[in-house]
Amino acid sequence: KSNEIPAFAPLLDTLDLTGTVITTVALHTQHAHGTYLRRRGAHYIAVVKKNHPGLYERIRKLPWHEITLDHYDRTRAHHRDEIRRLKTAAFAHLDYPDARQALQVVRWRRELSSGKLTIERVYLITSLPPGAADGAQFAAWIRGHWGIENLLHHVRDRTYREDDSKIRTAHLPRIMASLRNLAIGVHRQDGRANIAAALRHTARDHHRPLSAIGLTG
Repeated sequence: KSNEIPAFAPLLDTLDLTGTVITTVALHTQHAHGTYLRRRGAHYIAVVKKNHPGLYERIRKLPWHEITLDHYDRTRAHHRDEIRRLKTAAFAHLDYPDARQALQVVRWRRELSSGKLTIERVYLITSLPPGAADGAQFAAWIRGHWGIENLLHHVRDRTYREDDSKIRTAHLPRIMASLRNLAIGVHRQDGRANIAAALRHTARDHHRPLSAIGLTG
C-alpha cells in the first residue's frame, strides 16, 4: 500500500551504519533520508534525477566540460563495449543535508552485433568531502550498487515478472520475493550467469532443481 520510502529508516535501524557509505537510487534522494544517514554516522552517494528538478538542474548545469576527469574505465562484456568516465565537483553549499560533492558519470555503450551506440549521463551527490575517496573508489561504489540492481532486482522484474504477480495480500508477496531471491542465489552458486536459461534448463528435468541444492547426486 506504499512505496519504499517509508521503509528506508525502519530497515536501516536494524544495522550499525557508523563509517559506512550508503548508495541509493533517486527515489531515496530525500532530505529526510540524507539527514537520517548523517545522524547515524553514515555517508551517502545518491543519484539525482528529474524528480528533484531544482537539484538536478543545478548539478547538470555545472561546467562539467571544464572539470578534470577523475576516473576512466573501458570494458568489453555482454556483447558490448562500455566506457565510463567520472568527474567530481566540490560544493560550498548545496540544498541537501551535508552534501559536499557532485558527481557526473558518463557511460558509452556500443553493441558489438549491431554497432548501436548509447550515451547516458548520471548525476549524483555525496556527503563525502573532497579527498575522502578517489575517482576509482567512487566508480567502484557506483558500479557495485548497479551490480546488485542488475543481478537481483532486474532479474526479478524481467525474468520472474514480479510486478505482474497476482499474489498481493498479507505476507505472501514477501514470502514469494524471498523464494525468488533463494532461487536466483541457488542458480548463481551453481555457476549460472543467465537466470532465464537456468530456469529453462531446470524445468526440463525435475531432478535438476534438486541437484542444484544438493539433494540428489
